[in-house]
This record gives sequence, structure tokens and C-alpha cells, in this order.
Amino acid sequence: MSSKAQAETQTERRLNLDFRVLGPFVALALLMILGTVINATFISSANLTNVLTRSAFIGIIAVGATFVISAGGIDLSVGSMAAFISGVMIIAMNHFVTTVGVNWTTVLIGMGFSVVLGLAAGMINGLVTTKGRIDSFIVTLGTMGIYRSLVTYLADGGTLSLNFQLRGIYRPVYYDSFLGVPIPLWVFLVVAVIGWVVLNKTRFGRYCLAIGSNADVAAYSAINVDRIRTLTYVVQGLCVAVATIIYVPRLGSASASTGVLWELEAIAAVIIGGTALKGGTSRLWGTVAGAIMLSMIGNILNLTDAISQYLNGAVQGVIIIVAVLVQRSGKGR
Repeated sequence: MSSKAQAETQTERRLNLDFRVLGPFVALALLMILGTVINATFISSANLTNVLTRSAFIGIIAVGATFVISAGGIDLSVGSMAAFISGVMIIAMNHFVTTVGVNWTTVLIGMGFSVVLGLAAGMINGLVTTKGRIDSFIVTLGTMGIYRSLVTYLADGGTLSLNFQLRGIYRPVYYDSFLGVPIPLWVFLVVAVIGWVVLNKTRFGRYCLAIGSNADVAAYSAINVDRIRTLTYVVQGLCVAVATIIYVPRLGSASASTGVLWELEAIAAVIIGGTALKGGTSRLWGTVAGAIMLSMIGNILNLTDAISQYLNGAVQGVIIIVAVLVQRSGKGR
């Protein structure tokens, strides 16, 4: 190959790379312009703060999903898992109110339950997938139904509500700010930074990408594929637990409808952020942009009568399909 041809090839690769890396952020900027044109209220600080705060739940879960997807897996159970963990958290805190009292100790006990359950649920998904040699789609589809059914059973078909006095203590975790930035956004940022460092600067992150690219080659390279894949689901479960901790004080309740379609939003955030659905790549900051985009789309639908807000799920589904088609066309060039 001539030097000229090599230079053209390298230039084309840089352009493709720049498009995939910068694409989500360009789309985010265009979406902000669209929202402002549709309704001037969109650009107000109060509205943008609300949009960003609401994106924190899905964003944190999507960080975990980036690990799972980059290693070639998928987790459809995150929404149901969040509902189940929320329900158990509320039951645990309401129980310990009678013995420990209405204080932060009780809240911390509830948070501890959340973390333990998240880690356990992620471990179950990972072990059944790797040791059972069952496709992750099937495993997490099954656990999605299990977790949803369990929270419905615990709530007896209704709603589990947090003790009113305890909710007053716990409420600031969602509604308060630090240095003018809502606490959920700080948590989202910390989780994203840690996730980026782990994925891009550690051996575990490199192993995730190697397995996602080619699991057989990774195994021949002495990488414990089953252990790494299991750990990605544990990371996902931990992220769900963290998201649940900042979600419960928002409404102070949990029911069978909690977390519905969160799995769709988390996967959509990862895919439109540039991480390949087949694995082998990770664009964690793209995932962050994707989560914010999805929250903005829902907000814009609420501010306009052009499209019903009830079509939010349909819009997200279209976004996933289009994002995957773009990825495939990019590989084909």
C-alpha cells in the first residue's frame, strides 16, 4: 500500500473514530437546540436540573450495563431488580424503625440491604449465565420475571410505603444539593468516573473488552472468561443498588410498576453512546450522554403536543434500532 493510500486510510479511521466518540455529544447538543425551539421553558435552569437529576437513575444503571455489554452480555432484569430491591429496602427500614428508631442509622441499614441484594442479584445472573452455559438474554429474561413477581408478592399487589417520618430524614438524598448541584448528579458523576477508570485503566476493563471482542481468543490468552463475565453482572447489580438508594427517597414507595422499562432505557443509553451491542468496545462517557439524551427526549415530549408522551417507549425503541443500524453500517465501510 502506498504512503498516500495509508494516509487516506488513517484519516478515514480518525474520522470514523471521531464520529463514534463525538456523535452522542453532537446529538445531545442538537437535542437541546430542538427542545429550546419547541418550548422556551426547556432551557430554564429548573427544567434542566430536573432533567439531569432524573437521568441519574438510568445513567447509573447504564454504567453497569456498559460493563455487561462490552463483555458481550446483556441484562434485561435491571428494572425488576430495582423494584425488588426498593421493596426490600422499604420493608427493612420500616421494620428497624421500631427497634433502632427514626434516624440515619435505620436509613443506613436500608442502604446496606440494597447493596447486599444488588451484589447477590448480580452474582446470580452471572453464575447462572456462565456456569449454566445459558445465554444471558434468557437468564435475565427469567430473573426479570422473578424479581417483578417477588416485589408484587411483597406488596400484596399494592404499594410498599416508607415510614413517613423516616422519609423526612431520607428525602434530602434526592432533593438536596451540594455546591448547587443535586446530590443524585454527584452520585452519577462519581459512578461514571469510577466506571471509566475501571474500564479503561485496569486489567479487569481490558479483559472485559477482550472477552467481548472474542471470548475464545481471550480464553486462550489465559483470561478467566467465566469469572470476568460474572463480575460484570455483579458490577451491574451494584449499580442498580446505588441507583435504588437515590431513587427510594424520591417517592418513598415501591410497587410492581417501579422500574418498568428501565432495562430498555439503560440498554438504549449504552448503545446510542457508542458501545457495540456485540461487545468489544466501551464508550462510557457516551453512555452518560445517552442517558441524558433519553431523559431530555421524555422531557421534550412532555413539553410538546406534537407527539404523545405515552410514545416515549416507542421513541426509545426506534433509537435503539437506528443506533444498531448505524453501528453496522459503520463496520461495513
